[in-house]
Amino acid sequence: MKRLALALLMVVAAPALPLFAARPAAAQGVPEALRGTWARGSCAAPEALLHVTARGVVRLPAEGPARLVRFRTVRDQAGWTLGVGAGAEAPRVMLRPAEDAIDLAEPDAKLRDDRLPGETRVTRWLRCQAPGVGNALLHGEGLAFLSTLERLEAACQAGPPASCLAVLVREADVSGDHKLSIAEVARLLRGAAWALALQQGSEPEVIAVTTGLGSMAALAAARLVVASLDYDNDGQLTTAELAQDRMAFPPGAGSPDGQPGTIEGLAEGAGLLRNLIERLAVE
Repeated sequence: MKRLALALLMVVAAPALPLFAARPAAAQGVPEALRGTWARGSCAAPEALLHVTARGVVRLPAEGPARLVRFRTVRDQAGWTLGVGAGAEAPRVMLRPAEDAIDLAEPDAKLRDDRLPGETRVTRWLRCQAPGVGNALLHGEGLAFLSTLERLEAACQAGPPASCLAVLVREADVSGDHKLSIAEVARLLRGAAWALALQQGSEPEVIAVTTGLGSMAALAAARLVVASLDYDNDGQLTTAELAQDRMAFPPGAGSPDGQPGTIEGLAEGAGLLRNLIERLAVE
């Protein structure tokens, strides 16, 4: 649970951490017509769901482990869109339009690129606009988070910190007041918990348990994040509060007066200040 909470906190702290380290921008993404949610069987009770974003796919079977593939590269291949996943295995996923449906092929790792898709089995998926209540409750926030994560990566890897923070606030701001409440931060963190569960190839029952525990961790983490950055104490985070001391290195102003003390001595002073604050709170 500690590792989960730490990972969740990193999502909100992303503009100040190397989580979104700069890298070359991807030249191509999955065509918009192929994006969205697709089903095998009925949307209300599908055998499996397939969710496609600009740079990844998620397979959500009714039974069996889920699979999340985030594309390192996307390119055209003989009428297909070929996405190559990150990681040592570099899984390949092929998609193509088929009237009101899409075709999916997942080639064997041994098949050479110039022979794709070869004799790879092709499955057809129908557009799913309104998933059943169970799937919506279990996967809705997580699927929304994947698109949010891609937009954050695009802004934070290629743009200045201010753009990164602006996108973070815009993506998480459900109410539209340009501030982030505890509930809005917790929603973002619940989505991160879901993504972490899928990254491990969890089955539906495990995802349900993990996201349930993640909801509690997300709420606790959200309270901590808001409390630690809410400088005006209004219970919400603004872009300015998120940006405090994070947009640029401060000027080396300081003062020429005085003499250097010991950093270790700060610990004693911090302890005294904490004790004083605790006493005032009690009184």
